[in-house]
Amino acid sequence: MAQVDLNLLVALDALLEENSVTAAADRLNLSPPAMSRTLARIRRATGDDILVRVGRTMVPTPRALELREETRDLVRRATAVLTPVRRLDLAGLNRHFTVRGHDALLAALAAPLIARVGATAPNVHLSLLAESAADQPDLARSQVDLEIGANEPRRPELSSEVVGTDRVVLALRRGHPLARGRVSVDKLVRMTFVAVSRRGRLHDAIDDSLAERGLRRRVIASLPTSAAALDVVSRSDAVAVVAERICRPASARLGLVTRRLPLELPPTQVVLTWHHRHDSDPAHTWLRGQVRDVLREATDGTAKGRPATGRPRGFA
Repeated sequence: MAQVDLNLLVALDALLEENSVTAAADRLNLSPPAMSRTLARIRRATGDDILVRVGRTMVPTPRALELREETRDLVRRATAVLTPVRRLDLAGLNRHFTVRGHDALLAALAAPLIARVGATAPNVHLSLLAESAADQPDLARSQVDLEIGANEPRRPELSSEVVGTDRVVLALRRGHPLARGRVSVDKLVRMTFVAVSRRGRLHDAIDDSLAERGLRRRVIASLPTSAAALDVVSRSDAVAVVAERICRPASARLGLVTRRLPLELPPTQVVLTWHHRHDSDPAHTWLRGQVRDVLREATDGTAKGRPATGRPRGFA
């Protein structure tokens, strides 16, 4: 293949369409001598005369007639591959997208995204996957189309965008002994926590902040999802730290209340991550736009397409 000049296909298509070296040259903006040289190369490549002179005209050989339709189709397909897509036909789009993310983000995303996609692109199918306990290069392997989380990617082949931020708050049951009034640091360290961690970690930025004050909190368990943690909170005196806006619907369904933390913690970013091979894919760009719009509505929406920066807290 390294020795094949695919430009010869374009020239062959023009010659078989025009049956004339001069007309083919004019069509391709070449001089007749240049077109004659190209025909000579085509003859050497195919081992056939392609066009032969009969009187004052050129006629295709039997082999050229066999090649005419196939050549025309190859040139058409190659042109389509190398031509930017100007308009995306959503009604006819038939794609399967896989989106993976934190459970709280997927909970906020799922219903409105499914409704949006169903209304505009009925042949598009979605798979929404939970985060795995270990980091996997699934974006690079094309097993996942879009990741949604709080952290920026560290691999150069991945693209990302911050689409919103959310602050973290304390979630506790309405009848909790310490639920009334403002939560002080003294109250905080008297509480019993359940942590949210897909890797089973019991330590996070809250512990770092308390350690600076010479304090510690009690974490009795970690759970892989915010939904599981909030369920435990609703049925016990344990508390959890969660993203305020993203987790508000789940907290409300369980009758929980939230309180501001007496600590200075950075906000949680909502970061979309994808492989850069999809940067200019119109269908993938459309999907990112749908996800971006939904998550901006679910958060404060202050991050208007900023690239991910810094090291924010992860979603709880």
